[in-house]
Amino acid sequence: MIKQNLNNMTDENATYDYNQAYEDELCRKEEVVKIGSFVIPIFFTAVVVLSCIGNILVLVMLALYESLKSLTNVFILNLAVSDLLFTFGLPFWASYYIWGWTFGEVGCKAVKFFFYVGFYSSVLFLTLMTVQRYMAVVHPLSDWERCRGLSVSPFIVWILSGTVALLGSLHSKVMTESESLYCEYDSIEWRSGIAYFQNAFFFIAFLIMGYCYGRMLRTITKSRTNKRHKTVRLIFCIALVFFIGWAPYNIVMFLKSLTFHPFTDCKVSISLEYAYYACRMIAFSHCCLNPVFYVFVGVKFRNHLKMILQKIFQKKKNLNSSQTRLAKNQSQGSMY
Repeated sequence: MIKQNLNNMTDENATYDYNQAYEDELCRKEEVVKIGSFVIPIFFTAVVVLSCIGNILVLVMLALYESLKSLTNVFILNLAVSDLLFTFGLPFWASYYIWGWTFGEVGCKAVKFFFYVGFYSSVLFLTLMTVQRYMAVVHPLSDWERCRGLSVSPFIVWILSGTVALLGSLHSKVMTESESLYCEYDSIEWRSGIAYFQNAFFFIAFLIMGYCYGRMLRTITKSRTNKRHKTVRLIFCIALVFFIGWAPYNIVMFLKSLTFHPFTDCKVSISLEYAYYACRMIAFSHCCLNPVFYVFVGVKFRNHLKMILQKIFQKKKNLNSSQTRLAKNQSQGSMY
């Protein structure tokens, strides 16, 4: 049965068991798989709905009310697109947990590609937004503060993200085991290599952002006004939530890749599986959280949302008034 074999199945870090040791064969994970095949699809469905609504709303607000001459707005736009690309793969993973892989070889490669493009571009855009604010706060008189050195960066980000994503996609294929289909990497070397590269990539971004925010915090505390640093607060909240979500996931993913005691012990392995499920759900939810922070932390986005809602309710009110007047006129006309 598919659900009995789902412990071999994964998504981006591909934990497909190519060579199961005898000890692992005795370690039954049916209960873990049963819980995962029920909870994760429901959670992914909620994330997809919220992410599509939130990020599309952000794009609408940028198009209607903001100028894309601002590099911060350009980064926010690209970050919303990254989140939508990441969201694209979640319905397929939800289906994967229930029925196995049913979308063929091309679908396997495409979903892997969109996942990695969304993940890597999100990290890079968050890093660039942090560096941009760092230069504006710590080195306000430099040419970099006027963003001359960052103007072409979105193109570079998409090229780099697409290249790395393409490498993972080309080495993915559909495999069959126990009459079930799995979308996995074609070798354990690629599986491990991509997992470790993702860990290193995340750690380097963490160091860069940590250094920038440390310097910005030191500069802001010496400043007498915080008005000009509202954007710093927004970007800091987005970056903080991103790392709170993805750091535990990367740690658990690294621990799962270890093949020595005590990580090969059955109880430890099962505990890591539960932790992996939980951390993955938290990490994948980041794509629907960014719009929330734009509204609750960013004053401009909150005002834009109020304007959109006012227009919607005003149109609804006018429509109801028109329908009421029409019904009244029809009622009066029927009396004669």
